[in-house]
Amino acid sequence: MKRGFIGIVGLSAAILAMGLFARAASGQVEVDKSVAIVNDGVRSELITYSDLLWQLALEPKASLDSPTSEDLNRALQTQINQRLFTLEAERVPREAPGEKEINIAITELISHFSSPAEFESRLRKVGFTSVKDPNFQRIIVDRLAIEKYLDFRFRSFIVITPEDEAKYYRDVFVPDFRRRYPGVLIPGLDEKRAEIRGTLTEEKVASAIEAFLDDAKRRVQIVILNSV
Repeated sequence: MKRGFIGIVGLSAAILAMGLFARAASGQVEVDKSVAIVNDGVRSELITYSDLLWQLALEPKASLDSPTSEDLNRALQTQINQRLFTLEAERVPREAPGEKEINIAITELISHFSSPAEFESRLRKVGFTSVKDPNFQRIIVDRLAIEKYLDFRFRSFIVITPEDEAKYYRDVFVPDFRRRYPGVLIPGLDEKRAEIRGTLTEEKVASAIEAFLDDAKRRVQIVILNSV
């Protein structure tokens, strides 16, 4: 990923006009297309076409051979959201993840694909050499930084009360269980309490994240340089 890209003014007008820039890769110079910039007034994050392909490569059902405009725009929105979190996360410096943590994250990611071979094949299609490729590793490090920020910023402050659990059990879990498993004995609240607490926590986290992104997009400048 292209990081440390400080200030829109720092780019030459000619490069912005074309939406192109050169980058070194495997001893060669390739031309990549700049797609968007996310700027919070202090720092900027550049999103390129390669970033979109990299994003799609990590999505099991996304086609890499001929990605549609819908696929690319979905990837763009994901990248914009990630950059918004990155800009915020950098305000709260945290210890960089170690090799073990990175490897665990990669293993978990691979588990969503049919095999490690399929996953590495997708990586090679978008320019990575393997899971050890420095650019791929940087993506994993960035994702881990975002996850840690989300845990710190949102998940650690969520409070679920016994009343919340009882209400969810009564109003959601029991009716859903009866519909899906008619005639089967319904598990008690205590048996399902941990599961319900986890569900309610993730729902509140998702709601908080959505509110954060809505507010962030009003505060920052998002410039689309080239449509995809």
